[in-house]
Amino acid sequence: MRSNVLPRLILLALVPLVALLPLPPFWVSQLNYIGLYSLVTLGLVLLTGIGGLTSFGQAAFVGIGAYTTAWLTLNTGLSPWLTLWVGLAITGASALVLGWITLRMSGHYLPLATIAWGLALYYLMGNMDALGRYDGLLGIQPLMLGEWDVSRGKPFFVFLWLLVFLFAFALLNLLDSRPGRAIRALRTGSGMAESMGVNTLRYKIGIFLIAALFACVSGWLFAHFQRTVNPSPFGLKWGIEYLFMAVLGGAGYIWGAITGAALTKLMEDQLQVLLPRLIGTSGSFEIIVFGILLVLVLKYLPDGLWSLVDRYWPRARRTDLDLQGASGLAHRPRPADSEVVLQVEAVRKQFGGLVAVNDVSFEMRAGQIMGLIGPNGAGKSTTFNLITGVLSLTSGRVQYRGETISGLSSREIAKRGISRSFQHVKMIPDMTVLENVALGAHLRGHRGALSAMLRLDRAEEQRLLREAAQQLRRVGMGDRMHELAGNLAMGPQRLLEIARALCGDPALLLLDEPAAGLRYKEKQALATVLRQLREEGLSILLVEHDMDLVMQVCDRMVVMEFGTRLMEGTPPEVQQSPAVRAAYLGTEH
Repeated sequence: MRSNVLPRLILLALVPLVALLPLPPFWVSQLNYIGLYSLVTLGLVLLTGIGGLTSFGQAAFVGIGAYTTAWLTLNTGLSPWLTLWVGLAITGASALVLGWITLRMSGHYLPLATIAWGLALYYLMGNMDALGRYDGLLGIQPLMLGEWDVSRGKPFFVFLWLLVFLFAFALLNLLDSRPGRAIRALRTGSGMAESMGVNTLRYKIGIFLIAALFACVSGWLFAHFQRTVNPSPFGLKWGIEYLFMAVLGGAGYIWGAITGAALTKLMEDQLQVLLPRLIGTSGSFEIIVFGILLVLVLKYLPDGLWSLVDRYWPRARRTDLDLQGASGLAHRPRPADSEVVLQVEAVRKQFGGLVAVNDVSFEMRAGQIMGLIGPNGAGKSTTFNLITGVLSLTSGRVQYRGETISGLSSREIAKRGISRSFQHVKMIPDMTVLENVALGAHLRGHRGALSAMLRLDRAEEQRLLREAAQQLRRVGMGDRMHELAGNLAMGPQRLLEIARALCGDPALLLLDEPAAGLRYKEKQALATVLRQLREEGLSILLVEHDMDLVMQVCDRMVVMEFGTRLMEGTPPEVQQSPAVRAAYLGTEH
């Protein structure tokens, strides 16, 4: 992500300069509505475009912010500046409860759930006598700074758009941080992120909360801008329209939120004038046009209009990071020589009537590389997933350094010092190589989202990126750390995964086919890295089909066939075994 302070200061300075222009009141009002919509859409970009969570209920959170300040200012005389904090508290509590319930859902159930609670809140607002039912509340106080009314015209424009840009910069800061990398992994790599120690449910609830609070601020401003509140702007129609703005502008781009809000508002107003003239009759025909436009955007520009800007004026990648001055991260104690680090005792996994792993047992000691080999379908990767908590055991037990870890989640297992790679490479294509690798050090940092948004996490961020850079150099990819990971060939992607696993400072490293896709020299370099790691006391469990590599680096080997352990021994013993030759070649001769 870019970290340019000067352009941000220029944007902030433009707001009062634009206010000095002789703009007609109509266009000032239009820009104010665009700003209000942008606040909601910014939250949706974070939630839907980046986090991958579809919500149709954001308009209801706008309503909570609007109704809270309206009722409190009318019935208690509380200052509007204080009602904002009350609204944020109510919205935050509502979002936490709703998020805890609904964000455990996946597929089409999540958007259906957001529709349900959005409708529920809408009808609650419309049926409460205290809120004026469907007539709403009138005569809301203006926003005053001393004797200055900032809820109308150009003063409101300056106040609103400064907030819009500050919120946008806060999101850019968030995405350029440790929690930001975790958030960006939610959409396409949540399983991988859990294996790196990321609490994905917590981060889903977190971005849901941020999006709700942004919507609440928009509702608070809307109430004092309009001086009246009724349920109409907070129904399902507006929930869909906010999502339309995010998709049209570019759901994966912060600036796409403002683009989508501006285009939607301007087109809506112009179509309401032009379409009746063209058709000869009045009606809500602009909704039909919006529907057609949305289909076309999804078909031909699925990443939204801002993707065109990103395509022709790509973002500058950070290549000038000063990581040399950053202090190193703390390292976990290594196990003693020959200490038993992993015990797999009669582990079994059944999928219905299929026994994928059948009572497999073995143990590993510190500073040892153990190979787990066998023909395709032997159950090697399933055994990996049982050890790392990705799959649950049907029976048996797994112990790590004397502690039973079977039954723990992959996140809890990662906390204890076990890192892994995957049979099929898992990475975030639109993040740089350095950012992907830094995700592996997630558990070694502690700063949260608020610190990142306020940019108070820079010292820790430098340490995490320094560690990631060191691990990339360790596997021979130091010159490619600023490339987009999606541009890498398969071989470098494998090395990226190894570097990411090493970033977690593991005592036990599990590598699932790390040499797949590597060229000969890359395999030799990998073998050198594995030997070096063994000398440093790291234990490695290696699943691999490249027998030359396995025979070069492994101290012991476990051979599996049809989910069972066929034999265990040193590489020469395995090579000489008739049973192993029969398993691989179908004959003992």
